Amino acid sequence: MTDIAFHFNAPDRVAYVCRLLRKAVGSGAKVVVTGDANTLQQLNADLWSLSPTDFVPHCDLSADANVVTATPVILTSAINATPHRQVLVNLNQHVPAGFERFERVIEVVTLDDEDRRLARGRWKQYVELGFDIVRHDLTLKTNTS
Repeated sequence: MTDIAFHFNAPDRVAYVCRLLRKAVGSGAKVVVTGDANTLQQLNADLWSLSPTDFVPHCDLSADANVVTATPVILTSAINATPHRQVLVNLNQHVPAGFERFERVIEVVTLDDEDRRLARGRWKQYVELGFDIVRHDLTLKTNTS
């Protein structure tokens, strides 16, 4: 069964996902990031602006099939055609259809009231589908570091 984790209280969603992806790729994970076009465009730009030692290889799902297969991070608005099935980072406002094909789903939630409200709806939907959820409060992690 897919592991679901919510990472709450991210001050900057895209910056947090950049750090998350750097760590995931460093551990050998294959990750799909799904979201709206604007968010994915910003994430792509921010990933390219990381220092050379922090570079995270990534591509859009529309890239050549050989590139997509070889790249550890795929950015896409639709997850149904992705070759990776290990980790899904959901930046959408809804639960993506087909999420259960992944070993793990990570939901990143900001401090914004509307974002938190939408996250509660996704949480409820996962629970109604029978999934257990792990909650990570990023505020607690930054305060103890």
